[in-house]
Amino acid sequence: MSTHADQDEASSAPTPTQLPIANVSRLMKQSLPPTMKLSSDTKLLMQSCTQEFIALVTSEAQERADAQKRSTLNGDDVLYALGVLGFDEYEKLGRVWLSRYRLAQGAASQSKTSK
Repeated sequence: MSTHADQDEASSAPTPTQLPIANVSRLMKQSLPPTMKLSSDTKLLMQSCTQEFIALVTSEAQERADAQKRSTLNGDDVLYALGVLGFDEYEKLGRVWLSRYRLAQGAASQSKTSK
């Protein structure tokens, strides 16, 4: 016989496509004043929203890769998808981050080959 507590716990367990609720909660709390609390339903709603957002962006990025006859998504595909979907600020920030990442990767590769 399952109890109400068991059902609540089971419903908050992440599926393979969801971020763990603890991670969602931690990210949300970083954006709030320390005195602000989050209800359980707020955390679950945000968990659902993040899942939907990731699926939406990934689907758009996949369309671009498919059109270019590629089977691997890359950062440029994701940034393109963000722009197409109207998330221009995220696209701009992502381009800066991706550029810095690629520079760091290039520097790391050069230091390994020069040893």
